[in-house]
Amino acid sequence: MKKSLYETDEAIVEGIRNDDDRALAQLYKLHFPMIFHFILNNSGTEDEAKDIYQEGVIVFYEKIKDNSLELSCQIKTYLYSVCRRLWLKRLAEKGRFASKLEDSEPFLSVEDDLPRHEEQERQFGIMTEALEQVGEPCRSLLEDFYIRTRNMQDITDKFGYVNTDTAKNQKYKCLQRLKKLFFATYKPEA
Repeated sequence: MKKSLYETDEAIVEGIRNDDDRALAQLYKLHFPMIFHFILNNSGTEDEAKDIYQEGVIVFYEKIKDNSLELSCQIKTYLYSVCRRLWLKRLAEKGRFASKLEDSEPFLSVEDDLPRHEEQERQFGIMTEALEQVGEPCRSLLEDFYIRTRNMQDITDKFGYVNTDTAKNQKYKCLQRLKKLFFATYKPEA
């Protein structure tokens, strides 16, 4: 696998300071899935996840450009914190969040949530590797169903299956292969 120019947080920050778009692209590649998962699991949509992540990256970018960023944690933790607060604020504005953001602020400490978040990120990394290893058409089929939320009829048509039962059977087999690859690598931390 080809190594990225921006493998460390420091390199990404330096790349942004030097106006290198590849640093921002790497930022999106590395951390968007985490925010996407968080927002989808908290009453959001894919478009809302993209919007919130864009806003979070803009906050990060502007703080780097005006030299006001004092990064005392990893970039992923910083972006998670910013995006989480932006999302909770948006939920409060939409009335989807029962209490006011100010009321729940003491309970939203990033430090408290960090171990769970880091474990989830480790799982996402292993799942991404497993998804790359599962091969085609399984990868596309699983992404279409679980990520793009396409229905079985659309998947049947796209992949040329005889009927939706055949497509469901293939999805099941692909999912079993993916699970096997995932659990061959993943071991819960004690």
